[in-house]
Formats: sequence, C-alpha cells, structure tokens
Amino acid sequence: MAIVDEPSEIREGEELDNSLVEQFLRDTIEGLSGLFSIKQFPSGFSNLTYFISVGDRNMVLRRPPIGKKAKTAHDMKREYRILSALHPVFPYCPQPLAYTEDESVMGCPFYVMERIPGVILRKNIPKEMNFSGDHARTLCENMIDLQHRLHTLDYKAIGLADFGKPEGYVRRQVEGWSKRYRDARTPDVPDFEKVMAWLDAHQTADSVTPGIIHNDYKFDNLVLNPDMPSEITGILDWEMATLGDPLMDLGSSIAYWINPDDPEEVQMIRMMPTNAPGMMTRKELVERYGQMSGKAIDNFDFYYCFGLFRLAVIAQQIYYRFYHGQTRDKRFAQLVFAVAILEKAAQRVLDGGGW
Repeated sequence: MAIVDEPSEIREGEELDNSLVEQFLRDTIEGLSGLFSIKQFPSGFSNLTYFISVGDRNMVLRRPPIGKKAKTAHDMKREYRILSALHPVFPYCPQPLAYTEDESVMGCPFYVMERIPGVILRKNIPKEMNFSGDHARTLCENMIDLQHRLHTLDYKAIGLADFGKPEGYVRRQVEGWSKRYRDARTPDVPDFEKVMAWLDAHQTADSVTPGIIHNDYKFDNLVLNPDMPSEITGILDWEMATLGDPLMDLGSSIAYWINPDDPEEVQMIRMMPTNAPGMMTRKELVERYGQMSGKAIDNFDFYYCFGLFRLAVIAQQIYYRFYHGQTRDKRFAQLVFAVAILEKAAQRVLDGGGW
C-alpha cells in the first residue's frame, strides 16, 4: 500500500557519514547483517529523522537539527530514556535500540530505534485509504482515549519520578515559552506581548493529578494501521515529553486542531486533516477528555491559548534558523506567516472568542 509513510533522498546539508553510522550500528546492535542503506524522512520541522536498513532490519535514527537550538530542546538522551521506560508498559512507543554521545560519529548525540511502519496522516487524507466519516470519528475517539491513558500511567512505578517537576509546571511553561519567543523573535513577526501578559495573568493552578505528557501529541505523530485506519499502532516524537499538567498537553494538541468553520486564514496553516468529514470538533474532543478524566474544562480558554502561543514559539524558533541562514530547508520560509496567523488566533481567545 503506497500510503505507508516512506523515506526519500537526504536533503542537501543534512547528510551523514554513512560509513561511520554503519560501523557504530554494527558494533552496538547485536545481530545486524546484510546491506546497509540510509535515507531521510522528509517531513517534520524539528529533529532530523533518518530511515536505516541493514538487511531486513528497519530502524530510525534521530539527531538534533543543524543551527541554533533552544538550550533545553533536542535532548537525545532524555528522549531515549523515556522510550526505554515507556516501551515495556506502553508499546505504542518505538523500541529504543542504541544511544551515543560520541560526537566522532556525527558531531552530536543521537539515538536509534525500531521503525513502526504504518500510515501517518499529513495535510489531507490519501484517497487510497477509503477513509470514511465513521473511521474519522473512531480515530478521534481512539486518539483522545490513548492520550488519557498515557496521562494516567504510574510514572513512579516505571522509574520516571524524576523526569520532570510537576510543581510549578504551569508557571514555568508560561515564563519559559515567553522567554523563548523573545529570544527567537525576528523583526518581521508580531511581538505577542499582549498574549504573553494575558497568559501570565490567567495561568491556572498546578494539576493535582500530574502525569506523563507527550507535549506534541497530534495526528502526524501517530502511526495508523494501514488495514484499519482508525487504529493507532504507534506514537512518535517524544523529544518534549515530561511530567506535568495533562490539560496543558491537551491544550497543545487542540491548538493544532482546525475546525471546518474556522476562518480562512487559519485554514491556510492547517497541517493535518482535522476538518475532514466525520472528524470531531475541538469542543467534542475536549468534552470527551473531560468525561474520561473527570477534570473540569470550564477554564480551557487558558490551555488553548497557551497551546496556540506555544505552537507559534516552535514555528518562530524554526523560522529563526532559516532567517539567519542556518538551514536551507525552504519549507521554513513560510513559517513567518504561520506565526502571524497564530497571533491573531490567540488574540481572538483574549477577546472572548473561546476555543
């Protein structure tokens, strides 16, 4: 089935030394044999992701992007650690295979994990999927249910009690992302000062039931079963996972969600098929999570607005690298428009538009 996510040739400037990578893998992972090849997954805007095959063994290599990076971002060791802890009890995580901080291989820490093959939804649903409205609704339900399941895992029992600091989490997020935006701001984007002031004034108390949060939980980080497209078989990109407020995680997810009746400019930055027939709305998704968790969602404006702002910061940090010539990936040039549109969306929340 051609709809399964496939790699392509490596982008210029993001090549690896194949001989060094191959030698590291053969020395580190037991039982590898056969021909070695390496390609790149072309999507994604953060860590660089490569497809590696050795004989009939398929793996994925993750490394930080090239250029300026946020101080606490792209921590390969941290990402490898959470996969190692979660995979035995939450098999939607890829199985981690190897990690190294030896910069002689590619100049930075990186790790390797097993590949979870399957379908990853991008902007539009492929026609070949025969994806019905019923499939769409069931997928939405499964997505929220699985996110809630992650949030309720006993993180202490699997050795992740020190993986984050739930106390003061909301405050640190508001302050930290505000600083990141100011640090990465370029002259051609909004200043977001009104939004940052509103978030500071309306931040919520710490959750009494903190949990493991993915922090980038969305359709294009979910792997779907090609034969049953409403079934989720894997969750990818754990680089921002931590311990914190589950509603902050939900807010970040909902910030990606674009309803069919959202303004035209918002539709322009849609990256996933959240507006397809049968898809649940933001309201329906949040209400389902509230019913499952028993958590009050009457103050969800804060979480949604923070999610929009956080998404703008991520886009701006990536755009900063392009603006200063640290990456040649032309996709990043368009992020300046996304930042401006997200600022307007956040402002609508401030003006009483809700989520």
